[in-house]
Amino acid sequence: VQLQASGGGLVPAGGSLRLSCGASATIFSGNVMAWYRQTSGKQRELVARISGGGSTGYADSVKGRFTISRDNAKNMVYLQMSSLKPEDTAVYYCNVLGTGFWGQGTLVTVSS
Repeated sequence: VQLQASGGGLVPAGGSLRLSCGASATIFSGNVMAWYRQTSGKQRELVARISGGGSTGYADSVKGRFTISRDNAKNMVYLQMSSLKPEDTAVYYCNVLGTGFWGQGTLVTVSS
């Protein structure tokens, strides 16, 4: 397994969760890592991205609420999610941006 995501769960609106994704060194090192999310019947949406040097980008819908980070020594990427809303409910995937390397997805459910 080259990407392994974890940390999803059920959380009330306004709550927080932190997602984690471990990657093998061969696909992590120096690459842009990303978190996507997908709900039933919709296309996968890019939520956040982070370069090897730490530059970040976010979808407008999560700016100011989500923070992506990475630990290059541990080959890990994280998504800290705060002020969660019911519309954040989705399966979240980590990805090496622009490649076919995807984690298995972790479900985040935000109750109203």
